[in-house]
Amino acid sequence: MHTTKTLLIVYHSMTGGTLQMAQAACAGASQEPGVHVRLLHAGQAVAADVLAADAYLFATPENLAAMSGQLKDFFDRTYYAALDQANGRPYACLVCAGSDGANAARQIERIATGWRLKAVAEPLIVCTHAQTPEAILASKQISPDDLERCGALGRALAAGLAMGVF
Repeated sequence: MHTTKTLLIVYHSMTGGTLQMAQAACAGASQEPGVHVRLLHAGQAVAADVLAADAYLFATPENLAAMSGQLKDFFDRTYYAALDQANGRPYACLVCAGSDGANAARQIERIATGWRLKAVAEPLIVCTHAQTPEAILASKQISPDDLERCGALGRALAAGLAMGVF
């Protein structure tokens, strides 16, 4: 008997870059039979969504060298309700960064460690090099190559989930 697995992608995007990355990962993951992919904005995702998923992909812009406030709010609202109930589940993360994105990825990793999730990929960080207020606030266009990397991460996460590797 084949049981459908659920991959939950939780994202926040201010200028469209992270949304494009999350959508590419979702499209890649959706190619895997036996995996139901849910793409939810961080403001809509609740603890029940976390508990109903078998794996996670967290996507955030880098804001002031940190994950976005909306993704942090998602974790604040769901953390204790899911604590000790998601142990060992796989996760990965996407960061749309203006500079390096490493601190945003580290923040997600610390929270995932508290949830006892299992990292199954290195953080995928796309750097837009937006450094001026105008560039930071401008709509982003993620390159096809970077979107392909996001799609490949989604496919790999879903394939591992479907095969029971994770």
